[in-house]
Amino acid sequence: MTTPTQPKSGPLAGLRVLELGTLLAGPFCGQLLGDFGAEVIKVEPPGQGDPMRVWGREKAHGKSLWWPVVARNKKAITLDLRQADGQALLKDLVRQSDFLLENFRPGTMEKWGLGWSELSAINPRLIMIRVSGFGQTGPYSRQAGFGAIGEAMGGLRYVVGDPSTPPSRMGISIGDSLAATFACIGALSALHHRDKTGRGQVVDSAIYEAVLNMMESLVTEYDKAGYVRERTGAILPNVAPSNVYRTADGMVLIAANQDTVFSRLAEAMGQPDLATSPQYSTHGARGAHQAELDALVEAWTSTMTTRAVLDAMDQFGVPAGLIYRAPDMLEDPHFKARDAIVSVPHPDFGELRMQNVAPKLSETPGAVRSPSPALGQHNDEVYLRVLGLSPERYAELKAAKVV
Repeated sequence: MTTPTQPKSGPLAGLRVLELGTLLAGPFCGQLLGDFGAEVIKVEPPGQGDPMRVWGREKAHGKSLWWPVVARNKKAITLDLRQADGQALLKDLVRQSDFLLENFRPGTMEKWGLGWSELSAINPRLIMIRVSGFGQTGPYSRQAGFGAIGEAMGGLRYVVGDPSTPPSRMGISIGDSLAATFACIGALSALHHRDKTGRGQVVDSAIYEAVLNMMESLVTEYDKAGYVRERTGAILPNVAPSNVYRTADGMVLIAANQDTVFSRLAEAMGQPDLATSPQYSTHGARGAHQAELDALVEAWTSTMTTRAVLDAMDQFGVPAGLIYRAPDMLEDPHFKARDAIVSVPHPDFGELRMQNVAPKLSETPGAVRSPSPALGQHNDEVYLRVLGLSPERYAELKAAKVV
């Protein structure tokens, strides 16, 4: 793990994003764009800031450790969008921006006179990225919709967990992050369209639809076969062997459900005949005898150390690995070799280790170029230099708590 040389640009260098959202569904999209070089100007209420500044399971020195990740590579200004002067300033910034990103409840921007019709009239090239629980249209659009609701409505919650318990939630805010990722895909697609036509457009990313798009053939299976997926705990039904197996000193994950891979696993186990047995010779047959096959695999792994199992799987070309926690990631040589985790200098925390930018680009890689900003840290730069306000006008706006 290293502190990489920080390039001053990336593939999105020269593009400006105004980020008006809070928490995660919008700001994670801003993080992705910023990671690849876009200038992201985060707009926050004066004196308050994004609640994410104080969120997180663990804190150091009373400050969030989540905020430095999601707010990296961003500039921060304060602006009261509820005041007419604040709305006018935002419109001035829109004239000079490529994207406006927001994740307020639908209708909020319109209430402030900052809807698509107003902003596109100011800047026809603007791409407006809108992330919400249910989308900008439809009967639920104006309802409050956090990520947990989108995960449930999109079908994920129902299939997560053990069948003996109520539906579980993931250990991370996956719905928000998925909606942000799809929003980023939409934004870059809209950018390509703008390059050809000169016209911007709205990107409408709904959390429940982002989750729905990850649900494989769940809807199609019900539509054509009447099959409803249920919670299945640690396994995927009819996909075997693909499970966590006990070893003599721990556990290991083996994924050998494909025919040729299973043949190699059977050979590694010293039982090559398993691969030609009618019970296990095909994907369907292995799925029909899943519990029995898992027991056979574990009977073998339980006699060996975890290291010995992993070595055997590597020798025979069978996908296998450990279930990592943060300490394991920080020590793993593969993480280190690829700089998957980087050390970022931070004014409050010293060196902060966090995930690097993904994916890696060979010619124009992204990078963590700057740490998370303090509230209003870039007010002078944006209001005096970008917008060209006079010092007197700037002082008036500060006195009125507009900025």
